[in-house]
Amino acid sequence: MRGRRIIVRGLTWVAAFVAVGLLVMVIKTIQLRADYHPGTAPPPPEIDTAAVRHLAEAVRIPTVSLDSEGGAAEHFQRLHALMRSHFPRVFEELTVEIVSGHSLLLTWTGQESAGAPIILLGHLDVVPVETGTDKDWTHPPFSGRAADGYIWGRGSLDDKASVWAQLEAIERLLGRGFTPPQTIYFAFGHDEETGGTRGALQIAALLKDRGVRAAFTLDEGGAITRGLIGGVDVPVATVMVGEKGYVSLQLTAKGDGGHSSTPSRNSAIGRLARGLARLDTQPLPAQLIEPVGTMLDQLAPHMGWLNRFFIANRWLFEPLLLDSLASSRTTNALIRTTTAPTMLRAGVKDNVLPSTASATVNFRILPGQTIESVTDAVRGLIDDPAVTIEPIDVFGSNPPPLSDASSAAFMRIRAAIHRSFPEAVVASGIILATTDNRHYAAVRDNAYYFAPFEYTADVAERIHGINERIAVPEYLRMINFYETLLMEETVEN
Repeated sequence: MRGRRIIVRGLTWVAAFVAVGLLVMVIKTIQLRADYHPGTAPPPPEIDTAAVRHLAEAVRIPTVSLDSEGGAAEHFQRLHALMRSHFPRVFEELTVEIVSGHSLLLTWTGQESAGAPIILLGHLDVVPVETGTDKDWTHPPFSGRAADGYIWGRGSLDDKASVWAQLEAIERLLGRGFTPPQTIYFAFGHDEETGGTRGALQIAALLKDRGVRAAFTLDEGGAITRGLIGGVDVPVATVMVGEKGYVSLQLTAKGDGGHSSTPSRNSAIGRLARGLARLDTQPLPAQLIEPVGTMLDQLAPHMGWLNRFFIANRWLFEPLLLDSLASSRTTNALIRTTTAPTMLRAGVKDNVLPSTASATVNFRILPGQTIESVTDAVRGLIDDPAVTIEPIDVFGSNPPPLSDASSAAFMRIRAAIHRSFPEAVVASGIILATTDNRHYAAVRDNAYYFAPFEYTADVAERIHGINERIAVPEYLRMINFYETLLMEETVEN
């Protein structure tokens, strides 16, 4: 009997403990309240035919970023001349410098009593059009056609729209006699698509030599998204606070060569294939880094109760959240360093066993990890001394430091978004690619990433792809956003 009473008492205490725990978790869920309630999207802006024509004309100039300057120089010179004709006030009233032959640094001097400057980024170069795909475009890739409600062509999204929208905004403000409260730099690189070492890196070095320390930089990377996180039924403006690092590893396998009629079990191709299979079946570990956790916290109030419950108590449910995020290729990239085999090289003839085989594998590195730690992890996974693994010393970079999502700078960007896109909530996160922004770490306090256009699965395919285009109303709202941001003097509480 006494033993039974002890068991009952123990079960009572367990039940009480569980009940208290559940109550605490429910309270935490209730406390996840939205700090912004989306409004109604404004009506489409009135069509500005001049602004549409300006971007269309810019798209027509094929400023393809090459590994070397080559014949692209003429196109960048044409683009500079076009800028001067489109934006006469900008080029008369701002200080304009050409850096490394083709990049531009514009300085808009602010009021004397102003605080730290800001730097807005963009890039003038575009990626090439894949050979043989011209016929697949609705309008030729460098036609700059304004048709069917869109501006068509390579660069219309990435990234001439951002650059031209910034310039349109400056031109408007200068026309009204506006002077910004602090100095604003506009840094437009010409080789972002090939690493930014001749453009952005040199502009950043120039600013550093002049002792510039900006409150923040703002570059492409975030956007207005729909359906990025399951259960969120409102548009989300993702202002990224960091970007992933980048490294490509070359895997080289050694094996027995010779005639294909007497193949060896130690073939180079076989060794390489086994190594690649291990990388494919054993992705690098998932983890919920803080910017992604913060993003979930910011979006949870706009989800259903069950999702809010899991996110509010992610200390307990983190494994379930990771599994859910891993189910989508986009959200999976938010939680791990991704692995992508991109190139294979082996053999010279169909009846000859190659003695070496190599592969290039690209990794986008999660903040908190490094090129060295990723390389070591890959060596451990492949675990074959006959396969050498070395970083390719081109374009590689560790993730830059994460920025503050509660700073006055972030709040300024957020305020401009809410004024321009009242239908969207703002959330932070990390950009999955690399940008010119990483080159400015020595001249800024915080780095943010946001371009004011709607990013959908369809848009993701068009950037660097076939039928790149931007909707005319979207482009006009971009101009309005930059105008609002440049005028912003206060931040939201």
